[in-house]
Amino acid sequence: MDRNMQEEFTQIVKFQPPLYKQRYQFVKDLVEKYKPKKVADLGCGDCSLLWMLKFCSCIEVLAGLDICANKMKEKMHTLSPLPVDYLQPSERSLTVTLHHGSVAHKDPCMLGFDLVTCIELIEHLEESELKKFPEVVFGFMAPSIVVISTPNSEFNTLLPGVKLYRHPDHKFEWSQAQFQSWALETARCYDYSVEFTGVGQPPTGMEKIGFCTQIGVFLRKYPQTGESVQSEKPTEAVYKTVFKAVYPSLKDEKYLQNAVIREVTFTAEIMKHHFMLKRAECSDDPERKPKSQPPVDCFSDCLGKLVIEKNMEPFVSGNEVYIPLTTIFCFPKVKRLCGTFEKLCKLIAGKVTLSSDGSAVMFNIEHENE
Repeated sequence: MDRNMQEEFTQIVKFQPPLYKQRYQFVKDLVEKYKPKKVADLGCGDCSLLWMLKFCSCIEVLAGLDICANKMKEKMHTLSPLPVDYLQPSERSLTVTLHHGSVAHKDPCMLGFDLVTCIELIEHLEESELKKFPEVVFGFMAPSIVVISTPNSEFNTLLPGVKLYRHPDHKFEWSQAQFQSWALETARCYDYSVEFTGVGQPPTGMEKIGFCTQIGVFLRKYPQTGESVQSEKPTEAVYKTVFKAVYPSLKDEKYLQNAVIREVTFTAEIMKHHFMLKRAECSDDPERKPKSQPPVDCFSDCLGKLVIEKNMEPFVSGNEVYIPLTTIFCFPKVKRLCGTFEKLCKLIAGKVTLSSDGSAVMFNIEHENE
């Protein structure tokens, strides 16, 4: 390459979005494609990738591993549930765990993952660690998919200030040929296929240099049997768990019950107002007309789509209004939460004011219009 041209490119190579965001987006796109339920990020650092992945609805288990516990502890609070997660629990379960340890060691807590990510990790490994890395990740953990990203040393001449390696902790940086040779041999040994790609496009006219970050996506060829996993399992754990968060989920009975009670109460309240409004419109006594009318237009549309039989209509007896549970159960969100009418009755028993026979939600309207 002409020296003047090289210096010119060195001044202009900038990535938008930043390169680390492109790497994370690559992983996120892969998650959206393959829908893994269990994902482990080796060399998770400040947990930024884990934070992004916790919003992927397919993931139920997230685990991070890093040799530096302090780095994880600085940002691990970002992986904790927020108040809104308790107010509106997700339909999926989610557990996030952080472990302190080395990727050169085997620990049974890392078994059973669908996807393992190693983003800008291998270049930080000592030679002895790098030799053990394939056996730990591909032989022991044996996930369906492994994603490994690492710097492309051929791109370094275009990066300002880079003389040898991009980071002082890097033990090596591979060319495209070196990375592909290592990846192909690793894939062959452990029955994986591997595809090469990357992020950080080179300048126009310099495509042979390749991506700034080179990426290998490994796919396991054959399902791993339970027996082979068991035979590899060590007798004791070697990682130290430094963080664990279990998110509230509708799969948990207590959160499901709270959600059902809120939805049933809300639906019954709106139906009561709708019923009282219609009743007042049929009355000649202006004093009985409600002084305020709730915004029930959307609800009315939904209610109108339901086939309401005579025994499913709200009714008044004395100072009480009764909203049949069969009608409430017809509403999509209630039905989705409960699944069956029997489950609805079980979840709200003793938590919602019902008629004596338990067939309807009951409201006292004695002071309704005062």
